[in-house]
Amino acid sequence: MSKKYGGLQGGSKIQTFDTDCGKIGILICYDSEFPELSRIMAQEGMQILFVPFLTDTQNAYARVRLCSQARAVENECYVAIAGSVGNLPAVENMDISYAQSAVFTPCDFAFPSNGVKAEATANTEMILVADVDLDLLKELHNYGAVKNLKDRRTDLYEVSKK
Repeated sequence: MSKKYGGLQGGSKIQTFDTDCGKIGILICYDSEFPELSRIMAQEGMQILFVPFLTDTQNAYARVRLCSQARAVENECYVAIAGSVGNLPAVENMDISYAQSAVFTPCDFAFPSNGVKAEATANTEMILVADVDLDLLKELHNYGAVKNLKDRRTDLYEVSKK
């Protein structure tokens, strides 16, 4: 997004970050609905994708959640989504919000079959904590039942930064 919205302007680069918890990426809310962004990060070795979001309806939340869960499967990574709940009636665009924080995994033998490691109670203020094992991702990349990253048809297409 190149235009300003609510005093904010979209970023100008796609980036991953090396941390003491692994290589991470961040996609804010609507950005999670564009699979190319997280694929570029996965190609750079991203292990955990963080998706902070603010949604005002269950429909908007469902888009962020379902797209984020798809990003975990297709990029063989963990995805943590965290949203705002409650309301701030005196603040523009904060009069109502809907969220359910969660941690998603790939869907393979070493992970939960539904790809959900942990999830908070819907629309309830709380802290969600989940342990993730980065070594399981390495095993998945090499020995998983389906190897999404290795099986890509790069002879037909490519996803790259400008």
